[in-house]
Amino acid sequence: MKGILGAVLALMLALPAMAQQAPRYQVDAAWPKALPNHWGIGQAAGVATDAQDHIWVIHRPRTMTEDERGAALTPPRADCCVPAPPVIEFDQAGNVVQAWGGPQHHPSWPENEHGIYIDPQGFVWIGGNGNNDHVLLKFTRDGRFVLQIGIKGETGGSNDTQRLGRPAGIEVDAAAHEVYVADGYQNRRVIVFDSETGAYKRHWGAYGNRPNDDALPAYRPGQPPAQGFRNPVHCVRLARDGLVYVCDRANDRVQVFHHDGSFVREFIVAPDTLGSGSVWDIALLPDRLQSFLLTADGGNNHVRLLHRPDGVERGQFGRNGRNAGQFHWVHNIAVDSHGNIYTTEVDTGKRAQRFRLVSPLAR
Repeated sequence: MKGILGAVLALMLALPAMAQQAPRYQVDAAWPKALPNHWGIGQAAGVATDAQDHIWVIHRPRTMTEDERGAALTPPRADCCVPAPPVIEFDQAGNVVQAWGGPQHHPSWPENEHGIYIDPQGFVWIGGNGNNDHVLLKFTRDGRFVLQIGIKGETGGSNDTQRLGRPAGIEVDAAAHEVYVADGYQNRRVIVFDSETGAYKRHWGAYGNRPNDDALPAYRPGQPPAQGFRNPVHCVRLARDGLVYVCDRANDRVQVFHHDGSFVREFIVAPDTLGSGSVWDIALLPDRLQSFLLTADGGNNHVRLLHRPDGVERGQFGRNGRNAGQFHWVHNIAVDSHGNIYTTEVDTGKRAQRFRLVSPLAR
């Protein structure tokens, strides 16, 4: 009996340490399956998962080169390819379920698609970062228009409560009926609206302060922390415990807030990264404690695994390259209920990848 009790005690003591172990991943080179209809994709600028564990990708058909869209030319240059519609839904096996969208789909469809989110009710939210893309659009899952926030072609700075500034990232708090926006490529803030009506709720800048659009000195490693977000404010993610995580991409940091915008802490990530920065997108591991932040680092082309309580990096995978499991400008990241990771790449990467969780997911 003493031996059994001792083993149980040892296991109980080991559980906290086990919980600190970084998850382990393996690329699934067979996902997704070949697209139908001779479709091809351009820069893949957003990925999200829904309640069915379907995977949604938004891409930029207009970034396909003539060579890549040879079948769409007049006369056709080759038998492939034709640009796929911008929004594509995949099932777990990598089959296309449906696809829709594009400039003909809605008058305010973005010039340069950027970001996609599927809320718990199944509504699809998209943004854009083109020079006139100052709107957030909400659709049903089959593409029927529901709501627009902001005005195409109009922006008013980081304290305008009605207009956006090239919004980059979206997440919905379904219980509170609020949509959080990383706003974005022109503005330097997080802004919150009613997700049903589009009514303004609140906004804030770095450290929870009132944002401004004053010029910031160039980022240099080791300098005092910038008191404002740099463009782009690239993502916003909500944890179940009420914390809000914001990608301050070019400042190489994650800032953490409460829902009211009050500042909690910040995590510095790969601070020697210059140029486009190290924190492009965030997903949360779906264990009970959401113990890890899974971050897309497009500057260094890694997925980093940050322990959520302290922001310490416990692992990473990926490197710059074109093979399966490597990245060129890894731009977005999402996770399904099993802990599998999905990534998308922009610039000339132009693809989506899946990484299977091969370690146990704590429940």
